[in-house]
Amino acid sequence: MARDETLVGRTRELAWIRDFLAGDGAALLLSGEAGVGKSVLLDAVTRAAAADGLQVLRADGVEFEADMAFAGLNQLLLPIMEAADGLDAPYREALNVAVGLGDGLSPGRMAVSNAVLTLLRTVAVERPVLLAIDDLPWIDRASVAVLGFVARRLSGTRVGIISASRTGSEGLFPCGNMREYELSPLDDDAARLLVGARFPGLAASVRQRVLEEARGNALALLELPAALTGPQRTAQTSLPEVLPLTDRLRALYASRITGLSDACRRLLLLAALDGTGDLAVLQSADPSREMRDLAEAERDQLVHVDESRGRLAFRHPLIRAAVVDVSTSVDRRAAHAALAGVLESQPDRLAWHLAEAVLRPDEHVAELLEHTAHRMLRRGDAVGAVVALTKAAHISPEGPGRSRRLAEAAYISAEGAGVLTHASELLADARRADLDGPGQLHAAIAAVYLLMNDDGSMDTAYRLLVDAIQAGPDDAALADALSALLLVCWWSGREDHWRSFTAAVEQRRAELPAVLRVEALTFPDPARTGKLALADIDELVEAARDETDPAAIVRIGVALFYLDRVGDVRDAIWRIVRHGRDGGQPRRRLTALMFLCLDHYLAGEWSEVGRLAEEGIAVCDSSGYRFFRWYFDYVNLLLYGVRGDTATAFTLAERIVRWATPRGARTSVHYANQARTVVCLGSGDYERAYQYATAVSPAGELASHVPHAMWGAMDLVEAAVRTGRHAEAAAHVRALQEADIAALSPRFALMVAGATALCADDDEALRLYEEALSVPDVERWPFEVARVRLAYGERLRRTRAIVDARSPLSDALTTFEWLGARPWVLRAQQELRASGWSDASKPDDPRLGTLTPQELEVAQLAASGLTNKQIAERLFLSHRTVGAHLYQIFPKLGITSRAALRDALQAVG
Repeated sequence: MARDETLVGRTRELAWIRDFLAGDGAALLLSGEAGVGKSVLLDAVTRAAAADGLQVLRADGVEFEADMAFAGLNQLLLPIMEAADGLDAPYREALNVAVGLGDGLSPGRMAVSNAVLTLLRTVAVERPVLLAIDDLPWIDRASVAVLGFVARRLSGTRVGIISASRTGSEGLFPCGNMREYELSPLDDDAARLLVGARFPGLAASVRQRVLEEARGNALALLELPAALTGPQRTAQTSLPEVLPLTDRLRALYASRITGLSDACRRLLLLAALDGTGDLAVLQSADPSREMRDLAEAERDQLVHVDESRGRLAFRHPLIRAAVVDVSTSVDRRAAHAALAGVLESQPDRLAWHLAEAVLRPDEHVAELLEHTAHRMLRRGDAVGAVVALTKAAHISPEGPGRSRRLAEAAYISAEGAGVLTHASELLADARRADLDGPGQLHAAIAAVYLLMNDDGSMDTAYRLLVDAIQAGPDDAALADALSALLLVCWWSGREDHWRSFTAAVEQRRAELPAVLRVEALTFPDPARTGKLALADIDELVEAARDETDPAAIVRIGVALFYLDRVGDVRDAIWRIVRHGRDGGQPRRRLTALMFLCLDHYLAGEWSEVGRLAEEGIAVCDSSGYRFFRWYFDYVNLLLYGVRGDTATAFTLAERIVRWATPRGARTSVHYANQARTVVCLGSGDYERAYQYATAVSPAGELASHVPHAMWGAMDLVEAAVRTGRHAEAAAHVRALQEADIAALSPRFALMVAGATALCADDDEALRLYEEALSVPDVERWPFEVARVRLAYGERLRRTRAIVDARSPLSDALTTFEWLGARPWVLRAQQELRASGWSDASKPDDPRLGTLTPQELEVAQLAASGLTNKQIAERLFLSHRTVGAHLYQIFPKLGITSRAALRDALQAVG
C-alpha cells in the first residue's frame, strides 16, 4: 500500500500498529495526551485497513450519548446488521433490540455479548473485520462491557479491535490482556515540518515559540498559529507572554480548570502570569493561601510541584494558557498587581506587571515601561521594544509623554523592526497626540524611512531630517537623527548635503557617541578624513566582539566599511544575520548582509556572496524595505560581471540607474558605474571602462564625498592607460598619492602601488609591482592581487622578460580559475600563450600549431568581437600590426573572413 501522505512524523507508529493488527484476534488500545494525534493516526490505520481489504467498523465516542445504553454498538454494527438475519433467533432478537432496530424487553448483557461475538465471527468469514473506536471514554458503559467481552475472545478469529483514549482516562475495556500503545508527541523535526507545511509564512521566531509551547502536541501545532493575528505571525508585533487559544484548544483543559476550587485557581493564575515557577514568589504574592491548595491541580495532573527545589511546572504549556484564558480581567489585574508587589528587584518584570494592573493613565508606570523598552532594544528585541513603548504610551496621561513615546515606537518600528505599516499607524497616532517638541526627531526619522520605502526622494528625506534637527537640537534622539542623516547624505551622494551633517556634528561633537564621531570621519569622505580616525578603530573592533545591540554593531560596521575592516568584526555581523533569521530586526539584517556580501566578495568567497545576496533580496521583498534592494542588485552586478555574464550585469546596472536617478540616490549610480567599470575591464572594452570610471570621479582627483571613488581608483588608471590617456592616468595616480589612501588599508596600498606601476616606465614599473605584491596581508584580497599579477606579467612580457612573466601570469591564472572569473581567466591564458608557455594553449588541431602564440591571441580576441583598435590596446600593439596578424591567420585556419573566426577556432578546439 502507498504511504499515507496525510500523516507527518507517524510513519513508524503506523507501521508498528499495522503489523500488530495483522495477527488474528489482535486488540490494541492507543493512548496519549489530549491533542497528540490519536484520532489522526486512528484514521490512517482504518484507511490502511480498508485499502488492504478489511471490513472496517467505526464508532466515535460522543459525550451526550455516553449514558445511552448500547449507543456505541449501534454505530459499530449498523453497517453489518443484514448479516444478523442468519443468526439464531435469540441472538438476532437480542441484537436488534440492543441496537434499536427491534422492539421488546431489554436483553441481558450476556445475550448481547454472545450475539455480537457470533455476528462478528460470521462476517469475518468473508473478509477480516477491524473495529475502530475513537474517544473510548465517551462510549456508553453497556457497549464498553460488550466490547470487553468480545476482546477477551478474539483469539483464532479474523476480528481485530483498536481503540483510542486519553492517557489516564476512565472507560477502558475491562480486559487485562489488551495491549496498550502510548502515542508520544511529535519529535522536533516532524513538528517543524507540520507547522511549516500548514503555516509557510510564519516567521522563524514565531515558529520557534509555537514549537516550544506545543511540545509536539499535533493539535497545538496547528491551532496555536491560527489563534495569532497576521502581524503576530510575521513577527511584526511581539507575542504575548501567554499565547491565546482557539476554541478547540480551550476545550482540552477548560473544564478541568473551572472545576477546581477558587483558591487553587488563584494560585494557578499567579503561577501562569509569573512564568518562573518559583513557589516563593507565589507564596509572597498571596500569603493568605497555602501551597496545599495546589494539591487538587496536582492530582488532576495539571501541574507538578517539586518542593525540594521550590518549583511549580505546568504539565503542558497549553494548561498554563488555558488557566489565563478562563480567568476574568478582574482576576488578571489583581494577580498582576500582587506579583508587582514582590518584584521590586526586577525592574523589567515589575514594569510589565504594573502596566497590566493599572486601569487609569499612570506616568510613573509608563516611565518604568519606557526604560524597559530601551533595555529590550539594547538586547536586540526591537519588536518587543515597540510593544513596550506603545503600551507605555497608552497608559501615559495626555500630553507630550504620550506623543513622544508613540513617535519613538514609530521610529524603532520603521528603522529597525521592519514593521512599516505599523510604523505609519504609530506615527499617525503620535501626531494626533499633539506631537510637539520632544519626539519630533524620532518622528522625522520614522517619516524618512517610510518615505524612502515608498519611493520618495533623497532631497525630501534630507530636508525632513535637517529641519527636525535644527528645530530640536536638544532632543535625546539627536544621535539617532544624525546617524539617519549620515545615511541619507551618503545615499544622496551630494557634497552640499553633507555640510549640514558636518556642522551638526562639530557643534555637538563632545556629546555624541564615540562611534558616531568616528563614522563622521570614515564614511562621508574617507579619502580626506579617514586617517584621522585610524587610532580609534581598534577600540571599535574590540567593542564589537561582545556587543549585543544590533544597532551598535551596524554603526561600528559603517565606521569600518571604507577602511576595509569589516572582516575584523565579521562574527558580530553574522550574529545580526542569525538573529534576523530567527525573527530579529530585518533592517539591521539587511545592512549586515550587505556588509557580509562585500566582505566575502573582497575575500574571494563568491559563492557565499551569491547566497547572501539572494537572502537580502528575499528580506527586502518580505519586509517592505524596497529601498535596500539596490544593495543586492549591485552585488549581483559585480558577480555576473566578474564571471563573464556581461549582458546580465549590464541589465542589473541599468535597473539600478533607472531606479536611483529620479530619487536622487546618486551613490547607487556611483556603485553601478564602478561595477560597470570592472565588467568592461574584464571584457576588454577599455573605452567604456574609462567613461564609467570617470563618471564616478574625474581623472586627476578623488571626487569630494564620493567614498566609492577609492574602490575604482586602479580601475580608472588602467582604463586610461589602455586607451592611451597617459596624462590622465598619471594625474590620477598623483591624486591617489597626495590623498595617501594607501594608509587606510592594505588593499588600498596594493591598488595605489599597482596603479602607479601601470603609469611608470618599465624598470620603475617592475619595482613597483614587486612593491605592491609585498604589501602585508595583501593575500586577503585575491581578486585584486591576481589583477596586479596579471598586469605585472603583461609588463614583463612587453619588456621581453618572457620567462619571468610566466610566474606571475600563472599565479594570476590559478586565482582567476579558483574564483571563476572567466574574463580574467581568458586574459591570463592569452598572456601565457603569448609568452610561449605551451601548457596554456594545448592545441587540439594541427592548424592551431601553425599559429604563433601572438597570432592565436589575436585570433581569439577578434573572434570575441573586439575591433582591431581594441585588440591593439589590450596587447600594446598598433592596429596595423593586428591587421597584419589577421592577414596571416585567415589562410592558416582555412577561412577568408573575420566572421568565420569563431567557428574555425571552435572546430579546431
